[in-house]
Amino acid sequence: MLRVPCYMNIHQQIENDLKVALKSGDKEKAGVLRFLISAIKNFQIEKKAQGEKYLPDEDIVSVLRRQAKQRRDSVAQYEKGGRSDLAEKEKKELEILEGYLPVQLDGEEIRKVVEAKMAELGVSDKSEFGKLMGAVMQELQGKAEGSVVKKIIEEKLSTE
Repeated sequence: MLRVPCYMNIHQQIENDLKVALKSGDKEKAGVLRFLISAIKNFQIEKKAQGEKYLPDEDIVSVLRRQAKQRRDSVAQYEKGGRSDLAEKEKKELEILEGYLPVQLDGEEIRKVVEAKMAELGVSDKSEFGKLMGAVMQELQGKAEGSVVKKIIEEKLSTE
């Protein structure tokens, strides 16, 4: 896991890492980081935040998650289509992107948060799934994939 110095936000770190990759001749990493910077610029345009030089970390994490999800989907499609060469390329790109994402919680830690929120909100059946999902995702704020949280919540509500 890549650690960003405390004086630098993720956006700055990505730009610095691009410079390092270009100087060292790491074309694969440079390509991924160029594409990522382009996605960040597009996000700035969408958000109408062009006056800001660097976006806050939570916005960058949002862009990173979107890019990582696209890579995961591509890997699945390429593997389904028998294109292991392209799947491997996407996996390498995904690995680079994941280096900038916050460390993800494991299933047991997520389960504890879900149980605590269920007790706090008094949720006991599937009709309140959305309420619980929203509260848990707010609590975890990027420390867990939505699909993993959804699966755990469905599991907990079906056993209650």
